[in-house]
Amino acid sequence: MKYRLLGRTGVWVSEISLGTMTFGGKGHPVYDKLGALGQEELDRMLGVALDAGVNFIDTADVYADGESEEMLGRAIHSRRRDIVLATKLLAPVGPGPNDQGLTRLHVMRALEDSLRRLQTDYIDVYHIHNYDQLTPMEETLAALDDAVRQGKVRYIASSNLAAWQVSKALGISARQDRARFVANQIHYSLVSRDAERDLVPMAEDEGVGLTVWSPLAGGFLSGKFKPGSTDSAEVSRRSQVGGDFVQFDEEKGHQIVDVVRAVAARHEVSPARVAIAWVLAQRAITSVIVGARRLDQLTDNLAASELTLTEQDLAELDAVSRPRAAYPNWIQESFGPVRIPAANRA
Repeated sequence: MKYRLLGRTGVWVSEISLGTMTFGGKGHPVYDKLGALGQEELDRMLGVALDAGVNFIDTADVYADGESEEMLGRAIHSRRRDIVLATKLLAPVGPGPNDQGLTRLHVMRALEDSLRRLQTDYIDVYHIHNYDQLTPMEETLAALDDAVRQGKVRYIASSNLAAWQVSKALGISARQDRARFVANQIHYSLVSRDAERDLVPMAEDEGVGLTVWSPLAGGFLSGKFKPGSTDSAEVSRRSQVGGDFVQFDEEKGHQIVDVVRAVAARHEVSPARVAIAWVLAQRAITSVIVGARRLDQLTDNLAASELTLTEQDLAELDAVSRPRAAYPNWIQESFGPVRIPAANRA
């Protein structure tokens, strides 16, 4: 396993991290379809991941209505110091009107609830799970800064925020001398490269790490799904692994998968391993989150850390998946000040 720095911190995290959305939720209308793994299966997967060198674990208070955090807390109790633990807040976790969002009221409640479920005194990386259009960002950042100063949170981060939202938050933190976001958790894959328009350049410029969820686009890039298939079992399987949630152009997606398969054949590895290795090879990426329903899926995903794609591989994958540049990116790329090579400068 390789390790990368988390944003501008000096903290090293594994370039592949373990996601926990498949843990718990048996009988739940949503999470039962995603995995609903029990404690014994969780313990086994966590052990395999830690033994492979994974030290970054990602969860959220909303996963399986808190059961994922509870199960994870039981599993990591004896190895807490070996783990950089991340969780998230924002989504509704109860029936009350204040059981959601990023108000000071909910931030403090959600943090205490997560600490209790995870059986720990502190969260290493505490993410806001999305953008709250109702709560002033100043209020949220003040509450998160208090949590850091209290020692209950080591670092704060965002998830699913637009580049301008992260930049605004960083500006507020700098102006008010508060803790700043060290990372932004985003969706990024060969079939969904929207992050390259603004999120990746922003992350590089601001020193914010990028952690990636669903690098296989809900399992699509595993290469198991056939184009145009109406087979009920296959459609159901896509739905269960989140294929209906992650949005992309399926027609183009199947063209991308064909190239992924070809690259995988050259290396004698699975398409999933190639798809994850591609994300790891992109700019500003800190860690790729992988979740699994089976142990063989987990071990194959973890092995992506050992796969180095060639220039030919990367060129072929880029050519088939490169999105059309959005404005103003295309005009900024088309002309601008000419860079003078260092050797020619006076």
